[in-house]
Amino acid sequence: MIRKIEMKNLTCANCIAKVERRTARLPYVNSASFNYVNQTLLVDFKEDYNEDLALKEIKAIVDLLEDNIITRYQDQKPVNDKKPNFLKEYLIVLIGMLLILFTFAAYRIPQVINYLFDTNYVLYPHLITVILYWLGYILLISKLIGVQIRGIKHFNFFNESTLMIIATFAAMFVGKHEESIAVVILYSIGEFLQAHAISRSRREITSLVDIKVEYANVLENDVMIVKDPSRVGVGEIIVVKNGERIPIDGILVKGSTSLNTSELTGEAKLTNVDVGDEVLSGNINVGNVIHIKTTRPYADSTLAKIIDLIENSTNKKSKTEMFISKFAKVYTPIVVGLAALLVIYGLIFDPTNVTTDTGYIYRAAIFLVISCPCSLVLSIPLSYFAGIGVAAKNGILFKGSSYLHAITDVKTIALDKTGTLTYGSFFVTDYTNDEVLRLAASIEKYSSHPIAKAIIDKNKLPLEEISDVEEIPGYGIKGKHNGEWLYAGSRKFLEANRINVIDEKLPVGSYTFLGTEGKYLGFIIIKDELKETSMATVREFTKYYDTVMLTGDNEDSAADIAAKLGGIEYYSELLPEQKLAKFDQIRTNSVSLYVGDGINDAPLLKTADIGVSMGSASDLAIEVSDVVIINNDIRLLDKAIRIARRTSSIAKQNIAFSLIIKIVFMVLSAFGLMFMWLSIFADVGVALLCILNALRIIYQKRYLYAKRKDKET
Repeated sequence: MIRKIEMKNLTCANCIAKVERRTARLPYVNSASFNYVNQTLLVDFKEDYNEDLALKEIKAIVDLLEDNIITRYQDQKPVNDKKPNFLKEYLIVLIGMLLILFTFAAYRIPQVINYLFDTNYVLYPHLITVILYWLGYILLISKLIGVQIRGIKHFNFFNESTLMIIATFAAMFVGKHEESIAVVILYSIGEFLQAHAISRSRREITSLVDIKVEYANVLENDVMIVKDPSRVGVGEIIVVKNGERIPIDGILVKGSTSLNTSELTGEAKLTNVDVGDEVLSGNINVGNVIHIKTTRPYADSTLAKIIDLIENSTNKKSKTEMFISKFAKVYTPIVVGLAALLVIYGLIFDPTNVTTDTGYIYRAAIFLVISCPCSLVLSIPLSYFAGIGVAAKNGILFKGSSYLHAITDVKTIALDKTGTLTYGSFFVTDYTNDEVLRLAASIEKYSSHPIAKAIIDKNKLPLEEISDVEEIPGYGIKGKHNGEWLYAGSRKFLEANRINVIDEKLPVGSYTFLGTEGKYLGFIIIKDELKETSMATVREFTKYYDTVMLTGDNEDSAADIAAKLGGIEYYSELLPEQKLAKFDQIRTNSVSLYVGDGINDAPLLKTADIGVSMGSASDLAIEVSDVVIINNDIRLLDKAIRIARRTSSIAKQNIAFSLIIKIVFMVLSAFGLMFMWLSIFADVGVALLCILNALRIIYQKRYLYAKRKDKET
């Protein structure tokens, strides 16, 4: 089971990666993944775990790496969270700063006086200045030293603190006291700015999907009571006023209004609803006060599922994120080794220039400051989460950044027909006679299939009693009527039960055939309209992807739809297992994608590299799919790919920019062409620029609506 553990104030990128790895190694944990945006560790626990012991051990892991981190289960109420005492926490550092300022003034002011007045005034010997600088430096980096000591105790030798301590100590050793101290101060300021940028980024991304509802107005004995949505039961009446967000799914039982659905679907349009209509949580009431009878608990409502999907999306990381995590793990030891080799080179080939103020120790120190991998470790996950947030704002739910990344490599797209390309709103156009329609309606009332609903709605005659009903997905439904079996379904279904369907010349449409044991009774023809959006979107898909339609519908109906879609490749009259086999035949070695919405699509949605389900899909289809399109508009699949491409592009930009800057600066430092204070730009400065670049995903909206260019492919 997955539990969420809050880790407030945890911002160190290296620490986060280590918390993930060490938590995942615990014997009762399957996996662990940190959500950068809401500072929550998602832990997949095994069944036999002790939650108190688990939290204690995970908290111990965090406390070894960072101070003042509030660690608790998200579903537990805060217990006296104390804000860190800034003065107490940083008293030693402040003393160090004051000592350094005093030393600097006492050392430099006499020099200025001597320069201006041509004197030889000295406040105290140079040796005292050096000692005071060293003392101030040690006080200044005391927190970093504390972190390093704790790390060494637990065999954690290489981290950001390691780089900064070795680098600044080396600079102090060769006499670059003021420059070394300036680097520590600039690093601390940069860390503060970096933490502020991350916090700002989190707020920006969170605002994209800020759809939580804090309360529900529940009507009890004609009195309205405010409750937490999680405490509202099924069948209770909730009141939603103008401007309020619907907290729980239900049926409208009083009033009529208009709903703003843009928060869920990404479409800025109003939907009119009346008594008897189903309303989904997350939509905003922009009209009259309405009463809703809840049909499911809050935990199972649309709103809760969407929030959960977004919050859990970091549990499935993209290949890029996983690569960066592994890269950062080995990167620090490598650069420390390279810095050591630089000093060794100097000792062997240029020994007189090792300890000078521009020598190899100083160069190695600059090399270490530059090499910190924070810009990569922070900006890449932030980029992907921003992409997931933008997609959610547009009514597209990615269940993980791995799918956001993979969808950019799609080459094969397979599409279901009913409910995906068509509206899924069937209507009866023809039937053999009223008795056939009545019998069909009598048995179809036990089915939830859209075709069954169309038959029931068309019939106006009293229904017969049917017993021992059994539905076979993809085939049809059977039950006992007057002591004999009654079958309703496809031609194959009836023929498999030894009923010979009379070969009639029927118009284009979907058929339901009816028969009893050994006797054919008649047919019902049902039609479903193609969505207007499907035609333009699928025609566009065929330019860039191998696009095919897989349907269980008959040949004539499938051929008619395929022709309207521009003559795409199609396969008809497929049973669920046949759909799966056909998909395996047509998929290439590249990434394949399947779009569907029915229960019979679930196996394919699970098998495809990326399974995309429509918002109106069955619960099973949504459960096994990797991407959910909330408003059933196939156009959003194209937008999802655009968002994914933009996200991937920005992530690659951050990787390239960060590595190029660092490599150039490290090469310059190796040849003695860099100053230590400038190396801070290659560390914190690059990290800040990469974070800001990641946020461009949120603001570059025009790209999402622009016409596709050939170079994108």
